[in-house]
Amino acid sequence: MASVHEICDRFVDDFAAAHPVAATELGIPGYDDQLTDYSPEGHAARAALSRRALDEIRRAEATDPAERSAKAVFTERVGLDLEISEAGLDLAALNVIASPVQDLRMVFDLMPTDTEEQWATIAARLAKVPGAVDGIRASLLAAAEAGNTAALRQVTKVAEQAETWAGLSGDKGFFENLVANGPEVLRADLDRGARAAQEAYAELAGFLRAELAPKARVKDAVGEHAYRLWSRYFTGAALDPREAYEWGWGEFSRLEAEMREVAARIKPGATLHETAEALDADPKYRVHGRRQFEQWMQRLSDTALNELRGKHFDIPDEVMALECRIAPPGGGAGAYYTGPSEDFSRPGQMWWSLPPGREEFSTWREVSTVYHEGVPGHHLQIATAVYERSLNRFQRMLAFTSGHGEGWALYAERLMQDLGYLSDDGELFGMLSEQLFRAGRVLVDFGMHLELEIPKGTGFHEGERWTPELGLEFMLTRTITDPPLVHDEIDRYLGWPGQAPAYKLGERLWLEAREDARRRQGAAFDIKDFHTKALRLGGMGLDTLRQQLNELD
Repeated sequence: MASVHEICDRFVDDFAAAHPVAATELGIPGYDDQLTDYSPEGHAARAALSRRALDEIRRAEATDPAERSAKAVFTERVGLDLEISEAGLDLAALNVIASPVQDLRMVFDLMPTDTEEQWATIAARLAKVPGAVDGIRASLLAAAEAGNTAALRQVTKVAEQAETWAGLSGDKGFFENLVANGPEVLRADLDRGARAAQEAYAELAGFLRAELAPKARVKDAVGEHAYRLWSRYFTGAALDPREAYEWGWGEFSRLEAEMREVAARIKPGATLHETAEALDADPKYRVHGRRQFEQWMQRLSDTALNELRGKHFDIPDEVMALECRIAPPGGGAGAYYTGPSEDFSRPGQMWWSLPPGREEFSTWREVSTVYHEGVPGHHLQIATAVYERSLNRFQRMLAFTSGHGEGWALYAERLMQDLGYLSDDGELFGMLSEQLFRAGRVLVDFGMHLELEIPKGTGFHEGERWTPELGLEFMLTRTITDPPLVHDEIDRYLGWPGQAPAYKLGERLWLEAREDARRRQGAAFDIKDFHTKALRLGGMGLDTLRQQLNELD
């Protein structure tokens, strides 16, 4: 019988072959000219692959602690993938941030364009976009026939995204821009592929509006049964939603009070919103132009990498490369990270999706976001796992869980304050605003999907039950986040239930685990050693993480 690690490694190869888009995202070579089969048959084939591997790994005997850990990680993650599939939620996947419609477009961002051969690969993949879109449409129809559809809000918003990428919103389409700098020897193939891809996205937008929208549910809330499943998927923990909701209110109030203390130093007597306006007007924190903003975040990212290396974290040479880039238009506003390829030939990349037309940026808001997406946040965490050869390939590349990953990245923001990197009150205020925003996510996400009651003493529509309208009002009035981002965020929460609270809930576990280790070890506790060992565990769900961190001593 194959060992646990052998089963996990083989699964990565099989998964890459069955999911070429994910293979490119993971940096696994050999599939960049292909696209994933998003049809019901494609989903069924990937589910069968997962089921076989899960059956095999359950029968395998773990022979040492490393294999026991690997078995627990694989069983929990792949088991939840199958639960999602068996509920039909994979076929119905449609939201504004992370569903096949976005994945199919975004995979082209990760493809190299340095050689004629690489451009030929792009041309070959472009030609397959219409077939992949047909598969997405077939799955959405099959899910609708089974009574499982996205909410109308998601259908409408994704149609708008598809129209932008198809070039129907006034500017050139994404694919037309993609091939503009390709070699002339491939011009005909590239132009033909770009036209076909944009026509496919235009037809998809029409399908969403004309055929799927009439079948879509009007209500945004998914209800408790679906929400608990998604919450376990994103956190890797069987949480009590109402305990988490209650904790979220306490955390929100605590952070609000901390922000007021900092605001009093910046602009005495001002509200949080007035303090934010004062910081926005301060030339010290202003950057003009998108290129200049990209250069600013690259400088800040490079500084963090170089100054944290050796002193606070062990960072291998391969992990020292991190590219900061502006994302193509059409997606939701905000920053995100894509990991390095397995061999680090493609570095980790921090992407910033900016609101259309914006040319002025306030850096006090964004310093902690650079730390979140870069170092010591996602890049350090994810690239360290990819580099760590004591882990099998599943642990290094496929075990990411929002509660673990986003929890660490949020923990990393606060850690930078502890390490002395947020001594400027404006930048500290910005970090706290991100913390407050993530605490608000716990309240709004749980509240809207479970239609919970807003408790007394909160100063906000007390006794009423959450609705999307109240969620939007709360985030606009009780946080200081940019309004365009808030509107995008509400759409995100409603289409991606259970993911947004994973940041704060994951951070809570990381903080508890660190303090548990400090109590156990006493004077021998070394925070650098704790971080090093913890990051080398790779990704996993929060329940598994708690167990693994308790065994680090």
